[in-house]
Amino acid sequence: MPWLAWGAAGLWALALAWAGLAHPGHSQVWHPPALPGAHGVPGALGFNLAAFVLPGLLLAVQGWWGRASLPVAAGWAGRLGGWLALWSALAFAAQGLWPLDPGTAADAGANRVHATAWTLWWVAFVPAALLHALDAGHGPGRRRLAAASLAAVLLVPGCALLAPLLLPGGVAQRLAFAAWFGWWIAAALSDRSARSAQGHL
Repeated sequence: MPWLAWGAAGLWALALAWAGLAHPGHSQVWHPPALPGAHGVPGALGFNLAAFVLPGLLLAVQGWWGRASLPVAAGWAGRLGGWLALWSALAFAAQGLWPLDPGTAADAGANRVHATAWTLWWVAFVPAALLHALDAGHGPGRRRLAAASLAAVLLVPGCALLAPLLLPGGVAQRLAFAAWFGWWIAAALSDRSARSAQGHL
């Protein structure tokens, strides 16, 4: 169901664009994507729903559907990778359920829970993408998924953890999230291509 991945990515992008228009002081370059959803910010609930909760749940549905529709003969790598991708999507949604709280210390309260969800988001995703690359199989669609998975393994943690040393933090985090959404779109298109090929056999 590629529309789930496209819809999730579109919601996220629209929410970020809305935040830039609704909050003139918000910088897409310097501020983290989660800042418009922080406690006390006007419209925070709507932003968190559109930017994190709904996209994460849409991708969790895609991950569940993709794993449930795997053939019986599918390898362990694909099945385990499916579970980890599902957990990554749920951790992404959790970032909106436990938003930032500027009034508390960075390592306490809601900020600590938000940071934990953010960490689980990329920690679960990296092995998920690697396992999908190992279990990609044959065919043009599967080869594209393997290439997208390897690229995402480098881009998501690289942008989330290392790029802030070279780029503004807001840009680095947005690139990490964009690479993550791109992988989900590639996975959905690969699954559709594989099912279409099976239907012609």
